Amino acid sequence: MIGYTLRRLGYGAVVMLLVTVFTFVIMRLVPGDAVSLQLQETGASAEEVAALQAEFGLDQSVWVQLGQWLAGAVRGDLGTSFYGGEPVIDLFMARVPVTVGLGLLAMLVGALIGIALGVVAAVTRGSTTDSAVRIFAVAFLSVPNFVVALLLLTALAIWFAWSPPIVYAGPGEDLGGWLQQIAIPVFALGTGGMAAMARMTRSSMLESLGSDYIRTVRAKGVRERTIVLKHALRNSTIAVLTLLGLELATILGGTVIIEQMFAIPGTGQLVYTAVLDRDYPVVVACTIFYAALFVVTIIVIDLLYALVDPRIRTGRALS
Repeated sequence: MIGYTLRRLGYGAVVMLLVTVFTFVIMRLVPGDAVSLQLQETGASAEEVAALQAEFGLDQSVWVQLGQWLAGAVRGDLGTSFYGGEPVIDLFMARVPVTVGLGLLAMLVGALIGIALGVVAAVTRGSTTDSAVRIFAVAFLSVPNFVVALLLLTALAIWFAWSPPIVYAGPGEDLGGWLQQIAIPVFALGTGGMAAMARMTRSSMLESLGSDYIRTVRAKGVRERTIVLKHALRNSTIAVLTLLGLELATILGGTVIIEQMFAIPGTGQLVYTAVLDRDYPVVVACTIFYAALFVVTIIVIDLLYALVDPRIRTGRALS
């Protein structure tokens, strides 16, 4: 198990390194840089532009800049923002709790509603309710979360003349205002996971309800509610929990547009602004965060699989 874990961690480290290199190269292929954007309307001379580029280290090759960034990252130094002049690690860590809290709430809402819909669809297989749940799942899997958010905003504004607060306030400052502001983002972010969870739960439940041990339990006279909730649902949780972990990473990755739409000061809004400003250190830090989130999630799922089934960690094909 130790060897299997070390191999997975090694694969994850390689992926993180490739993501870092890719991000550095892509950002520098985009026309313009932070210096050009800052000085484009000031009429600065070529010497002044060159001096500012040298101050930011932009006069060096991308590989030299990459090596310097990696050397600093090992020490916990992610560089300094080109615009705010703040250490990137401080700027970044101040926004992580906002995004993580938003993602966890979206995952919780999506999981609770999705599992409930999946159970109802499985129990009422072939009925109108089952068909409605499946249509709902396909629809929300097909529609991007920011489109769902726009539709909700429009509907609430037209029908109820209501819109969420514009200025963000944390739960410690104004709990009511915070709940109003995140209600639509949480639901919109959770719709994809909700639909996927409903489909997965329905499929797993149908398989469990049709198994031999469920027929045996029914033959013993156990109530149908107990059969569904205690036996069939419990047996279906392995596949659902696997999907749940992946959905959390997907939800957090989808906050970039949603946070910008609703003026939520999280890492999504930070990376959106940094990309427009060519603020390379901030873009790299945010990209590494999202990549690390996916890598860690996949590694944890792999290790859980290995604990459940020893053949996974001893099989030659997966080693």
